Amino acid sequence: MRSRARTILVFLLTLGLLAYFLRNADMRGVWAETRRAEPLPLVLAIGVTLLTYVLRAFRWQSLLAPIGPTRFGPAFRATVIGFAANFLLPARAGEVIRPYLLARRERLPATAAFATIILERLLDTVVVLLLFALFVFTVGPGVVSGDPSKLARVKFGGAIAAAAALVGCGLMFVLAGHPERLGRLALRIERVLPAALARAVAKFVETFAQGLAVMRQPARLLTSLVLSFPLWLSIAAGIWLTSRAFHITFPYPASFLIMTILVVGVAVPTPGAIGGFHAAYQIAVQTFFAAPTDRAVGGAIVLHAISFVPVTILGVVFMLGEGLTLASARQIAASADAGNAPEPGQRDPLSRIAQPIKRGAR
Repeated sequence: MRSRARTILVFLLTLGLLAYFLRNADMRGVWAETRRAEPLPLVLAIGVTLLTYVLRAFRWQSLLAPIGPTRFGPAFRATVIGFAANFLLPARAGEVIRPYLLARRERLPATAAFATIILERLLDTVVVLLLFALFVFTVGPGVVSGDPSKLARVKFGGAIAAAAALVGCGLMFVLAGHPERLGRLALRIERVLPAALARAVAKFVETFAQGLAVMRQPARLLTSLVLSFPLWLSIAAGIWLTSRAFHITFPYPASFLIMTILVVGVAVPTPGAIGGFHAAYQIAVQTFFAAPTDRAVGGAIVLHAISFVPVTILGVVFMLGEGLTLASARQIAASADAGNAPEPGQRDPLSRIAQPIKRGAR
């Protein structure tokens, strides 16, 4: 019943965001703007967007190195499958499927691999906010149009988010520093839980903290942070190229502002970021760069397609190669989310699903 209510709420939220996005649009005008878009920047945007997944796989290898060695091929395939699953399945299932698949391939602790996904998100937040700050605190006069008070509010929100990111970094550092001690502290909950359950929780906490081991290696953490910059610069390039294709002109650094607003839009829990992504792009280019409504709507639709459709198609191809279907991927996500995903060497309740993965690894 709770799941059905959540589905209804997500559906209504998606419809509401799409209605807001299209409220002033003339669809014939949107189609005309889309037909006038320049093809070369769009092709380049697809290329740099796909490049981001190569960079994500390289960075993930760096984060995983303290846990165990990984190969680029499995890391890349798991990354693409994970992002495709985020688009096709609810509740960002790919964030669970991705580390689970790679852990099976490379014989890593699944919980520790999942912890690196959390660290990835933290690095992403820090880098996006740094690029955002680089733009808004160095922007010259005349680059941003509209009400200056709106930009001031965006700056304030960015400062709050930056502070939260720094707090998150500190918390991750504390968790990473003493995983064994953290596990012993978690054992104390056996006063209120059965001993077996308390030990399971303690093991989970300790293994999760081991997944943050890269934070105890400053050089490797710096490498992961450095790799995050070309990743997000390529995402910004995709935004800038698509906007230029639609004749929405602004200097490349201004795409950092749009990218930050898009990150907020993508965080809205709608299927495939539909509605939230579109509304965020439309608000950004209309508020700060005076884009006409139909042009902004057309640009949002095409940018969303460039951002999600190619990786989803590639992800489905990789899933078929792994012997996975959407139903089995959903089952893996549900089992892992419930805490039933096994570590390597343990009996696997999803062994039937995972057999194609094992065969492909040989």
